[in-house]
Amino acid sequence: MTDDQKRAVAEMLRTGPLDLGGELHEQRRVLVEMLTGIPLPDDVIATSGHLGDIDVVSVDIAGVSADDVVLYLHGGAYALGTAASSVGLVADLMRRAGVRGVSVDYRLAPESPYPAALDDAVASYEALLESTDPRRIALVGESAGGGLVLATLVALRARGVPMPASAVVFSPWADLTLSGRTIHTKSGVDPALTAAGLRTRAADYVGSADPTDPLVSAVHADLTGLPPLLVQAGSDEILLDDALRVVAAAAMADVAVTLQITPGVPHVFQAFAAILTEGAAALDAAGEFLRAHFGKP
Repeated sequence: MTDDQKRAVAEMLRTGPLDLGGELHEQRRVLVEMLTGIPLPDDVIATSGHLGDIDVVSVDIAGVSADDVVLYLHGGAYALGTAASSVGLVADLMRRAGVRGVSVDYRLAPESPYPAALDDAVASYEALLESTDPRRIALVGESAGGGLVLATLVALRARGVPMPASAVVFSPWADLTLSGRTIHTKSGVDPALTAAGLRTRAADYVGSADPTDPLVSAVHADLTGLPPLLVQAGSDEILLDDALRVVAAAAMADVAVTLQITPGVPHVFQAFAAILTEGAAALDAAGEFLRAHFGKP
């Protein structure tokens, strides 16, 4: 059954309307429709608000404690996606972790290139610290949001800001130079991403900055001092090498890092947890990881 599920998800992505490098406003609409096509469960409460000056959407599960909180950074190659459209995936993870979530509506490129998204992520975390012990906070992000989580942690460390309890990244896009080997070696099996599409969106985000800047591409960062980190990726994605290099950099920097690679699944396969056994299992593992680290120094 699981092989049938994998084939169904791959076919859905391969034949779907999303073209990451396509006309931006149309693809923004397509992605939002894809992510919001399934109604939220009745016990999920999504509320628009602010952290400081940053727009956010709070995600609560009825009956779940609000003591611990995940600050979530959505994907979309820095140019697509919204906090509101990420609520389904955030809620799936929050239910498993037994916490509340706050999804950040960081500014998007090319209207707001680097460092706008990073500035918004840092500002939202610092605003959350005004009311929440850092030991009760975790950072989570997927795809570009995963790369942004890593950059945010590096920026917070440089500013002397207390680290969160842990961080989880799903299929992180952490090298905007696209120098990873799997950009080429996995191109034949990745049903969702293309190098051309990523190059288009990387140019939008990087603008006049240096794509090798560690705050743009976290594979080039010194990750010393980061909190415990969980990295999940699928073996059928061209960004697999980004995940592997992030883990290697974290291990070399003495970070407590856990790598989970799921065979035969695509980019951000966790988003298909409702129809993909491996996606549900990955979210279970992420929820367990988060619960294990809340409250620790």
